[in-house]
Amino acid sequence: MLEGIGSFAVRRRYLVMVGWLVLFAALLGLGRLAGGAFVDDFRVPGSGSERALDVMRGHFPAAGEVSADVVFHIPGGQLRDPAPAKAVAAMIAEVARQPYVTAAADPITTGMVSADGATALTSVQYTGPTGELGATALNRLEQAAAPVRTAGVQVEFRGWVVDAASRPETGIAELVGLLAAAIVLLLAFGSLVAAGLPIVTALIGLGTGSVLVLLVASVVDIPSSAPIVAVMLGLGAGIDYALFLVTRFRQHLAAGKDVRAAVIKANATAGRAVLFAGGTVVVAILGLYAAGIPFVGSMGLASALIVLVMAAAALTLVPALLAALGRRVNALALPRLSRTRPSARAAGGGWMRWSEHVRRRRWLYAIGTTLLLLLLAAPLASLRLGMPDDRVQPVSTTQRQAYDLIARAFGPGYNGPLLVAVELPPTGRTALDRIASIVKNDPGVAVLAPPQVSDDQRAGIVTIIPKTAPQDEATTDLVHRLRHDVLPSSLAGTGARAYVGGLTALMIDMADRVTDRMPWVIGGVVTLSFFLLIAMFRSVLVPIKAALLTLLSIGAAYGVIVAVFQWGWGLSLLGVDQPVPIMSVVPMFLFAVLFGLSMDYEVFLMSKVKEDYLSSGEPYHSMVTGLAATGRVITSAAAIMAVVFLSFAGIDNPLVQMVGIGLAAAVIVDATIIRMMLVPALMSLLGPAAWWFPQRKRRPALSDQQS
Repeated sequence: MLEGIGSFAVRRRYLVMVGWLVLFAALLGLGRLAGGAFVDDFRVPGSGSERALDVMRGHFPAAGEVSADVVFHIPGGQLRDPAPAKAVAAMIAEVARQPYVTAAADPITTGMVSADGATALTSVQYTGPTGELGATALNRLEQAAAPVRTAGVQVEFRGWVVDAASRPETGIAELVGLLAAAIVLLLAFGSLVAAGLPIVTALIGLGTGSVLVLLVASVVDIPSSAPIVAVMLGLGAGIDYALFLVTRFRQHLAAGKDVRAAVIKANATAGRAVLFAGGTVVVAILGLYAAGIPFVGSMGLASALIVLVMAAAALTLVPALLAALGRRVNALALPRLSRTRPSARAAGGGWMRWSEHVRRRRWLYAIGTTLLLLLLAAPLASLRLGMPDDRVQPVSTTQRQAYDLIARAFGPGYNGPLLVAVELPPTGRTALDRIASIVKNDPGVAVLAPPQVSDDQRAGIVTIIPKTAPQDEATTDLVHRLRHDVLPSSLAGTGARAYVGGLTALMIDMADRVTDRMPWVIGGVVTLSFFLLIAMFRSVLVPIKAALLTLLSIGAAYGVIVAVFQWGWGLSLLGVDQPVPIMSVVPMFLFAVLFGLSMDYEVFLMSKVKEDYLSSGEPYHSMVTGLAATGRVITSAAAIMAVVFLSFAGIDNPLVQMVGIGLAAAVIVDATIIRMMLVPALMSLLGPAAWWFPQRKRRPALSDQQS
């Protein structure tokens, strides 16, 4: 099949190139007509927070509306003084008249003023299409706040509307990643033309994949952070896939093949690795739907779409471009890098010596690298899942300013109140009173607001302000205690049912769901990959080795992100001034992506080893020659991915930062410690046993039986 695709791309090279441009233009037009938009759907079906939201929406018309918190602060004064109070009241009146605003209360009259009178808090409620909110709504708030600021009052904002208006731009990160990748490609190829081809292919594939994601977003809720993560992953994978094909093409040219044969052979060999690696990444990422969290599944869908497009571009567009360039792929060579040309490294050079070195010291490398990987994974023991709150925002942002003002004036719990939704029996108010009388005595509760009863008297809401911040472990303990102990005991015999909701409870539910489903996702992906590798290599021990080493690689990546984000090692370099829990979606997403990327290097390396083993029958020598032939490509590909992933770590988004650093750490570990040291050491220890595969006994033919 891959030979056929390569042959078609050679014969119809210009048709293939124009076809990709037409596909991009068509998808772009459809995406704009469909009006796709990115929506953050933080739901956990079947969870306590989801049931609480259902109860509130069923009995309280305003429940579920998006909002923006507005914080007023006057240094060295009182907001109740006539001048600031008048300015605040005028702003609230102006905000209440703005489009899609359903409620905006004056905090001076409602009493939401701090004890010292210097800080006040209110919430603006919105309804309407989410695409009309975000930046537009925040701009209106900023305009209304201008006279208040002129009067000497500090005004800051936080909440969904503000977050939707503050989504980070990726342009600089993409440019830095492309430039860094171009440098690595120049060092690997020593030719401007050869180095530029993967960049061109990646850009075309990235553009096509991005507009495809936008088109899908018109029918599926895609999170706002998903395109950023998908672009990061697609850029690294796309360049790597093209790198594999260009490398094999140049090797075949150097071996004396003509252009047509070199293209077809490269697509049939390196293309096999691309097809398997891309397919594994797509299947593993789509496996995130098994988590049962729409946010996680949709994020995986966006990444899977772009990786799928990148693999398709590598298998069709790259052969067409190679056929069009022919031997000019080596044009514009850089003299100082001439040693990187295929002819200059035909014998393997330093990689051959390195392979022999590892083979001779296989026990040392097998034990030493395993201990090193376990050491890197050690911080995983202290992993705590959660959702970072606005404390992770840069100090200069309005969300962080608002968060700090609220925490100082009212207490950190006001940044993440808990909402207990109660389904009331006909007796009504009694259940709410019992909840209030018991919950207020809990050591984790700072304030208990007076219960609210719906107009139909069938539901109530109890607002709880914790003593601790939303991302603190004590707040998680409070939610679990309320659900499993306090509320059941307080409602015993009343016939009422209570559910703990609110954004903080929702994020806790997401972390709990990930913890419950993670073993199933890991087991499913590992099992599927195991059987795929068996079918590909006709071996039992090679797939087992691949699965175990990949798990070690992923464990090391987890350890790195825990050390950076939870322990705070180097966290200030990212613009975050205090440790944060690991976002609950990160470990599951990282596992799916990293397992696929690790299989990428595994297939590329072991395909060459198996090829040499079949031709020579010598397992030790085939490991040496296989690593010598692929080591440079694998390390170059890993370097490209690492610099692309790290370039996105500077974006002020904790999810993107965690994914970027985790991916970079895993790729570096996998391509160096595992592929260059541990794999050759283990293969040298296994020897011929590595390629053992049970053979089905041949039934004797009828003539044999008769004779």
